[in-house]
Order: sequence, then structure tokens, then C-alpha cells
Amino acid sequence: MLFTSYNFILFLLALFILYYLIPKKYQWLLLLVASFFFYSFSGWDNVAYITITIIATYFAAVKIGQLHETQQSYLKENKGSLTREDKKAYKEKVKSKQKKYLLICLLFDLGILAVLKYTNFVISNVNSISRFFNAGELSFLDIAFPMGISFYTFQSVGYLVDVYRGKYLPEKNIGKFALFVSFFPQLIQGPISRFDDLGSQLYSGHSFNFRNVSFGIQRILWGFFKKLVIADRILPGVRTITQNPETYQGIYVLIGMVFYAIQLYADFTGGIDITIGIAEVLGIKLKENFQRPFFSKSTAEYWRRWHITMGTWFRDYVFYPVSISGPMLKLSKFSREKFGEKIGKRVPVYMSTIIVWFATGIWHGASWNFIVWGLLNCLVIVVSQEFEPFYAWFHNKFNIREKFLFKLFQVGRTFMLMSAIRILDCYRNVRVTFRMYGSMFTKWNVDEVFNGALLELGIDKADYIVLIFGIIIMIAVSLAQRSGSIREKLSARSDILRYAAYVGLFVSIIVFGAYGIGYDSNQFIYNQF
Repeated sequence: MLFTSYNFILFLLALFILYYLIPKKYQWLLLLVASFFFYSFSGWDNVAYITITIIATYFAAVKIGQLHETQQSYLKENKGSLTREDKKAYKEKVKSKQKKYLLICLLFDLGILAVLKYTNFVISNVNSISRFFNAGELSFLDIAFPMGISFYTFQSVGYLVDVYRGKYLPEKNIGKFALFVSFFPQLIQGPISRFDDLGSQLYSGHSFNFRNVSFGIQRILWGFFKKLVIADRILPGVRTITQNPETYQGIYVLIGMVFYAIQLYADFTGGIDITIGIAEVLGIKLKENFQRPFFSKSTAEYWRRWHITMGTWFRDYVFYPVSISGPMLKLSKFSREKFGEKIGKRVPVYMSTIIVWFATGIWHGASWNFIVWGLLNCLVIVVSQEFEPFYAWFHNKFNIREKFLFKLFQVGRTFMLMSAIRILDCYRNVRVTFRMYGSMFTKWNVDEVFNGALLELGIDKADYIVLIFGIIIMIAVSLAQRSGSIREKLSARSDILRYAAYVGLFVSIIVFGAYGIGYDSNQFIYNQF
């Protein structure tokens, strides 16, 4: 059931009405039923996988919590009779048991993800090696990839690690925990929530609040506008260019890069807008996942603004644990002794950064193009960090850091660099992608931009006009958001403006949305992850 399908809209209307009609103490239960009902449309096998993850994580967290409570009781009861060494030894014993439950459950949860998502990728690479040695090949497995498994697995893992770290006690009600993992608006493309942010909101009763509902509907409409009017309208152009690499080279690769950057942003942020808007109608506030990333002046800044909850997840649950792990501390000590303090302190940071970006790449997809995509991002960030002293010297000497034109150059440079790396998503082949990069410098066909060839990409003149106005509106909204929420500003000025925004968005979606006879809404790009 896609977000932009008629069935989903009817599902939402029924849920919203029923949600505020039933007693508040049953609202969380309704959301649980609705979430599993929504997810069941992806297949009952998928429901089985998410259920297994929920049960395993729930019981592991409860056991870890019970050990913590037992420890607290034991230390309290024997407060006067235990020495400091006794307390330390007992705590280490309890921690060891908790760690066993943690590791077993992590291996189980991440193992399901790994088997379902990466088995055929591993087989493919084994077969490539086998062909080199003229050996037999393995058969691929017929494995269905559950919708949203990367998101709900990461959310479950984050919860379990937080319980292990003592950040909060585990949820004792398995139904409530199941809702946290399966909450349907964020299930298929995020944001990746933390239990201490979302849990209490899901379980608390919510009274009807006209402001929340109206703001939520406005956010949903804005998401539909970005998805249907911009992303799905530019999609044919992206497909035409990237699925025919032998025909569309040179300037078309540059056009494809820009088209895909616009499509991905409108598609992903549109989906997140719908997600946050649905939650807002229900009285629930989800974390923002984007903060105007295309206004970033560096790659590092871009990744602090793009898919924020994924970035903070990798930071908190991969980068920090890896960087302070035993092997990394030994590597740091070895590097300091062999190469000096300056290089030694960089090695563990950069090694941890490489691991994080490799994991980020493979998380996005089980193929080499995503791995290379992740490592290229890592390379740009690491090189930029190494050049920081030069940047500082340059800015001190020429004093242009605050100049508007230089800021504009930085934004444009970052946008084009990220767009160039992102095109690996489209060609899905590392060799083809780099061949296309090369064609931009060897095939000078710029004149084709002006001879009507752009109208042969599956986008006609009317489409381009709608796209141009849609993109201008999207940029204008982003610029206006720098000084605060547009919804708040419209609401503060007059109700007429607020309702005009609703009507304008609704009419634009109906009139300019990319659909027609035989229409079938395109899948959101991040659903595949």
C-alpha cells in the first residue's frame, strides 16, 4: 500500500476518524493494529520477519533489564557488607551476562537482515571468483527482501543497545514495544526513531487538536506535492538517461546527475513530509530528517543535514563504539609509537570513518555501486579534513569566507559533488558510472541541449514548465524556512493565508501531479532500503 495510492488515503481517513472517536487509552492499540494491517500488504512473509525481530529484541531487552534490577537490589541489600572490590566484581559479572544477551540478539537481528539482504550479493561475488578459476557456480536463492527491514532492524538495534547502556529501562508490554518498531508512517523510509523520543508519545492518549491536525494535513499535502508534481514528473528523464548509457553520454550525464538529485530530494523529503504529517495529525512528533541539505557548503555539512536520523544512528551505534574499542585503541597506540603523535591520533578516527561509510554504503544496497558510493563520500570527507589547515590559511589571507559569491560557489560545488557521487545509485554499475564520468570530458555534445533533444527524454514542454515552477516553489520554501516554520508564519498572519496554502497545494497536486489513465504511483526510492 503506497503512500500515494488511493487505498492508503482511504486507510488514513478511516484511521484518523477512528483514532479520535475511541477512548484515548486504546489509541496505541489501534495504531498497532493499523501498523500491522498496513505492513501486511507487503506480504505475510514480511510480517513474520518483523514479528520475529520484535519478539527477539523484546525478550533480550527484558532479560538485560532484569539483570540490571537484580544488581540494584543486591547492591542495596548488601550495601554495608560488600567491599569496593566485591561490588566491582559483581557488576562485571552482571555486565558480562548482559553483554551475552546483547550480542546474541544483535547477531540474530542483524543476521536476519544480512541473510535476506546480502546472501545473493555474496553468492554473486563468489561466482565471479569461481568463473575466474573455471570452477562451478552457486545458485542464487529465491529470497524476498522485506519492505523497510533496514529501518526497523536499526531501530530495534538502537533500542537494545540503549537498554544495555542503561539509558532507560526496557518496555515491559510487548504490544507497546511492537508498536514502537512497527509504527507504520516511519516503517518504510524512516526517520529512524529512538525509544526515549517516540515511545511515550505512542502510548499516551491524544485529544483532538485542530492546530496539530491542520498542520499535519498541510505537511502531508506538501509531501504529495514534492512527490507527485516534481519527483515523479522528472523520473522519466532520469530513467531514459541512466538506462541507456550507450546513447546518452557527455552532457546528458551531467543533466542526469542534476535530474536525479532533484528527483531523490523531492521523493525522499516528500515521503518524510508525509510521514511526519501523519504522525502530527495523530498528535505525535517525529524527528526531522532533513535540514535544507542542498544549501550545505561542504560534504560534512551536507551529511549533517541529509537523512539526519541515519547519520546520528551510525555515529552513536557504530562510529563511537568502534573508535573506542579495544582493537582500535591498540591500533592507535601502535600508530603513535611507529608514526608519531600527529598521525597516530588520526588513524583510529579515519579507520572508524571508513568502517562507518562502508556500512552506510552496504546499508543502502547489496551491490558494489553502493559500497563505492559510501567510500567516495568517506574519501571526500577525510581529504577535506586533511586540507583544513590550508583552507584556514586561504581564508585568512583572502578574507572571502563571508562573501556571498564564495558561499554560492561552495553550495554549488557541494551540490555537484554530491550529485556526481549519487549517480552511482542510477547506473548500478561501477564501471559504467566511471565511463559516464569520463564521457562528460570526452564527448562534447552541449549543442544537443539547445536542439530539442531534451524533449526526447520522456518529458515534454508542459512537464518542464511544471517542473521549473515546482522547483522554484521548493527552493523558495527552503529559503523561507531558514527564518522559522512557514506554517507558523502563515498561521500567525491570517487564517486566509493558511487555508490558501492548503487549497493551493491540493489543487496543484490534482492538476499537475504526474498521473493519468492507467496511473500507478511510483514506489518511493528509499522503500528499497
